[in-house]
Amino acid sequence: MNDNKRLVAAYERLMQRIDAALERIEVRESSALHDTINRVAEDSVHLGELTREEAGLLSAWIRRDLEDAGQFLAETGSDLRTWFRFDLELVEERLLEWFGRAADRSRLEFLAFEDTIERMSHYHAGEISGPGTLACEACGAKLEHHTTAVIPACPACGHKVFNRVISD
Repeated sequence: MNDNKRLVAAYERLMQRIDAALERIEVRESSALHDTINRVAEDSVHLGELTREEAGLLSAWIRRDLEDAGQFLAETGSDLRTWFRFDLELVEERLLEWFGRAADRSRLEFLAFEDTIERMSHYHAGEISGPGTLACEACGAKLEHHTTAVIPACPACGHKVFNRVISD
């Protein structure tokens, strides 16, 4: 398995473990989501599934995706269908469940991490992202990911920085 496919699979595995861990958390503390992400990533290092660097990258990308979704949900009151910006029937049911539960907890996290949202909301080529539509900052070309995927350079202009598209 090439490295990108391995990291995409690891992202999804971490999301599944985060979701399972969040199911067991009864108190909704502002740091619960970030602590859970860090603990699950560290467990993956101890299990030999990821290097410490890979675990750090994946946990940062997961936090970015969940905080972006949580910010959107908190600011708009809309549902994930609008955030994903495409038919949810195209998104695997398990991914929708993971994002739905974790992003709801992210609403609380958003208040605690508001100052990092702008920096974390940029998506870069080579990073891994959950499902959704991204727009190139340079030319506006859109990339749709219906599953977890590695973000490529913009196919239209080669630029490497994107923002999530929420509405047309």
